[in-house]
Amino acid sequence: MEAENILAKNIAAAGDKAAYDTACKRLLANKVILAWIMKSCLEEYSDLDVNEIAEKYIEGDPQIEKTAVNPDEEADNGNGQIRGAKTEDSTIKEGTVTYDIRFYAVVPQSGGMASLILNVEAQNDFYPGYPIIKRGIYYCSRMISSQYGVEFVDNQYEKICKVYSIWICANPPKYRENTINRYVIHEENLIGEMAEKKENYDLLTTIMICLGHSGDNKYTGILKLLDVLLSSEKKPEEKKEILQNDFGIKMTRELESEVSAMCNLSKGIEEKGIEKGIEKGIRKGVLVSIENLMESMGWSVEQAMKALKIPETEQPIYADTLRK
Repeated sequence: MEAENILAKNIAAAGDKAAYDTACKRLLANKVILAWIMKSCLEEYSDLDVNEIAEKYIEGDPQIEKTAVNPDEEADNGNGQIRGAKTEDSTIKEGTVTYDIRFYAVVPQSGGMASLILNVEAQNDFYPGYPIIKRGIYYCSRMISSQYGVEFVDNQYEKICKVYSIWICANPPKYRENTINRYVIHEENLIGEMAEKKENYDLLTTIMICLGHSGDNKYTGILKLLDVLLSSEKKPEEKKEILQNDFGIKMTRELESEVSAMCNLSKGIEEKGIEKGIEKGIRKGVLVSIENLMESMGWSVEQAMKALKIPETEQPIYADTLRK
């Protein structure tokens, strides 16, 4: 007898709530989905099969306290959901950072001796008032500094694990749709040609995955997979069919034990919808005012926004919309 696995159940339960935080985390926290991200974006896994990554390399031999990313599911019941590393970093001076998903992975060909720490974040708002990339780099920095007393002590800096912070942006501006950018540390010879071992400085990488839509020749691979998975427009059955047929992601498994019931997902979706509608109305009015000033005064978009006293943090939103 067969039953849907936890990924299929999460897709069905999320429905049109897939783009919202709780449902998003559930869907992304599946080992096969994470394996696809790792194969597509991390050089350490680019030559490996997705199923091999999911089965052999995700989590490996965790070295710190583990908590379930999905609190409703036991972490070791074989349902395909990952058990992530502790999702909170707390310091007295810097406060608390709560990661969406964080977990360990074994580095291939290291004999299980080397580990990576990976963080995956789902981001709906591309303009939250600051550059997202800076937040990603900050998360990397926190994941490195938090290793003190866990991965290394005193002067054992050679034990620091490389970290990745991967950001999945569901609603990027049009010019960034269907793009993946990687930000890394590179060595640069200013004088001479001495080369340091890469593993001694290649300790943090931030990756920005900006989703788009079909019709673009870049809409393939991980970009298509994640867009389908997180779509609020596609029906659950359509998602399952695409993921199964195009990406070989199984939606059924032999029923060996009862699967825990899904909890209620993503509270307050209706309120968010109302807020979004109000915000759209306000922004539409501002856009009309900008266009009127540009036409009547012959001003640039920047001059019009300055005259309307639009906050600098919001100006890129209106500028990008007008370009479209």
